[in-house]
Amino acid sequence: MIIVISPAKNLNENYNLSCSFSTTKPKLLNESKKLIKTLKEFSPKKLSSLMNVSDKIANLNYERYKSWKTPFTNKNSYPAVLLFKGDVYKGLEAETFNKSQLLFAQKHLRILSGLYGLLKPLDLIQPYRLEMGTSLKVGAKNNLYEFWEDKITNQINEDTPSKYLINLASVEYFKSIDRKSLNLDVINISFKEKKNGDLKTIGLFSKKARGLMSKFIIQNKIKNPVDLKNFNDDGYKFNTKNSDDNNFLFVR
Repeated sequence: MIIVISPAKNLNENYNLSCSFSTTKPKLLNESKKLIKTLKEFSPKKLSSLMNVSDKIANLNYERYKSWKTPFTNKNSYPAVLLFKGDVYKGLEAETFNKSQLLFAQKHLRILSGLYGLLKPLDLIQPYRLEMGTSLKVGAKNNLYEFWEDKITNQINEDTPSKYLINLASVEYFKSIDRKSLNLDVINISFKEKKNGDLKTIGLFSKKARGLMSKFIIQNKIKNPVDLKNFNDDGYKFNTKNSDDNNFLFVR
């Protein structure tokens, strides 16, 4: 069983982890170099337009792209799962993992990325911002979905001898996987709030819940999807009525 999650826009360049660990290198780093080469051709103003961000964020990432270089080391790079700081990662709390849990995460958790394609938790990366939905033209590819789709899908197929992929990523990022070429059965996980008898998806809560579910899987070393139904963190409960074999809904 493998879990996929989205990255985060906010980054934490100061992290603490209670155990020692060995870092790894992103498998698709050569592809990242192609993207960086293209991005270095953009001025801050053009980056602002391309990424639909403020001048401040565009300037920050202009400097990041300009200083981006290999080889990645523990001095100039960060483990991916500890660098990302968004709501998913608040729920995940990877900084609390012990060595055994980190090793399980390294084997079973993958992070989809606009710049790095597919990451293991302890893959070293340098700070960046590049959403998967960015319309960045690279060679004959018109956008990042076209650029990454076959590469990410092939990497998942190569990395994963298991049968199931647990989708805890956003719609934007999961679209980077070619479902037709994927060798795994996909189980989509969603979270909803019950208000006045209606079930509603609230983005902020859903993001944190994806992290909580990822943590639940890792801490309990779950390998059978059926066991996911026992998840009850933060008041969520498995909703049998609105679930099926490939779509698990949790409600609170």
